[in-house]
Amino acid sequence: MKELVTLSLTGIFIMLAEMMNLRKLSFPLALMGLATTIFFCIFDWGISQQVYKMMTFDPYAQAFTLVMCVTALLWLVMSEQYFDRMGSATDRYALVMFILVGGLVMIAYSNLVMLFIGVEILSVSLYVLAGSQKNDLNSNEAAFKYFLMGAFASGFLLFGIALIYGVTGTFDVEQIRLTLAAKSAQEGVNSMLLTGSLMLLIGLGFKVSAAPFHFWAPDVYQGSPTPITALMATIVKIAAFAAMYRLFTQYLGSTMTNGWDDIVVGMIVLTLLISNISAVLQHDAKRMLAYSSISHAGYMLLALLCANGQSDNSIVFYSAVYSVATIVAFMVLQLVSEKAGSTDITAFNGLGKSNPVMAVAMTISVLSMAGIPPLAGFMAKYYIFANAMQEGYWGLILFAIAMSLVGVYYYFRIIIAMFLGNNTDGTSQDNREGGAIKINPLQNALLIVGCIALLVLGILPQLVYGLL
Repeated sequence: MKELVTLSLTGIFIMLAEMMNLRKLSFPLALMGLATTIFFCIFDWGISQQVYKMMTFDPYAQAFTLVMCVTALLWLVMSEQYFDRMGSATDRYALVMFILVGGLVMIAYSNLVMLFIGVEILSVSLYVLAGSQKNDLNSNEAAFKYFLMGAFASGFLLFGIALIYGVTGTFDVEQIRLTLAAKSAQEGVNSMLLTGSLMLLIGLGFKVSAAPFHFWAPDVYQGSPTPITALMATIVKIAAFAAMYRLFTQYLGSTMTNGWDDIVVGMIVLTLLISNISAVLQHDAKRMLAYSSISHAGYMLLALLCANGQSDNSIVFYSAVYSVATIVAFMVLQLVSEKAGSTDITAFNGLGKSNPVMAVAMTISVLSMAGIPPLAGFMAKYYIFANAMQEGYWGLILFAIAMSLVGVYYYFRIIIAMFLGNNTDGTSQDNREGGAIKINPLQNALLIVGCIALLVLGILPQLVYGLL
């Protein structure tokens, strides 16, 4: 509960700082709020607390909250320079805090009403941030498209909640679990229950950008400001997967019949196939990373399909590793695009010579996302695949490995551009436009810390894996 109160008060204090003309305090307040929340997560570790039967702060919620807040801390460092150049930076920091509040509610809900409220708190704040570049038509289009698709997905989510309530007569997830267990033992799986579960899967599938509900993601990711895209690809995905995993494995487990498994398998196959093949065809690095984010949703869905004793740890570890790699990649992309005025892959040409720290950081990041050992991304995929092996999904594992190999191809396009790519006149992009990209000490530290984390977690995954 302290975590929720801390994030809420941080957002309110940042808004008050704007009103009292203390805008310079926004960034320190945001850092303090996140650091305090992380401290509370660690201090309360292992303690389960229920709040008015609406939210439950247990080790599962604490683990995902910790991953989300550490990711947000890295993201704040990444985006500080960008927000300083924009007007109304305090409003943006406050909205980010409220996104974290919505994400926390989605992670810790124990009532379906709270799940819906969490989704809406997160989504409404994100709609505004996606369109925060008011003079950019692409940003406006991204916000409008995200709003329309998000409202449509919320309708499915609410429809599913209503059908579940119609079957069970309650919104309390523990009571839903007990009621469904009794009903399935006596009557089998109810068709209204299956329909409601499918509606919930569609609504949450939109939030994690899993196929066939992914079609909004490439355009919205590309049109939104780069720091906001990084926010969507990490914090939003962490919260949505935490909510989805808990809902379908702990509370609606009785709906996971053979037919239901086939639906989830179909989503995984479509997500991996469409995202990886589409990413190969992209020339824009930002759009390519958008499809990459969709592909990682497919790997994480394997944990939902193969829920067992270790799948909780697998999805927490995957979320942590993926988030760190994504923050590092988007930070380099942001700096390169500001210098080159483009997010095309050719904008990375010559980066290995002009900015070796950035080039090495980007290399480690994309190799981790590709699942190359000894980086943490390899161990993250290994744990997901190992769980699937225990459940006997050998064909699906082979397909996922094949798609990982496709991913290696498009990730290496960025690496090749950085170290071997030249422009048509034979000079590197950065050298032609006036030297190395300027990077402040805080951003430089973020890149180094992110790379070290990916290396250490690849060698010593037990530092995070096994917390649950």
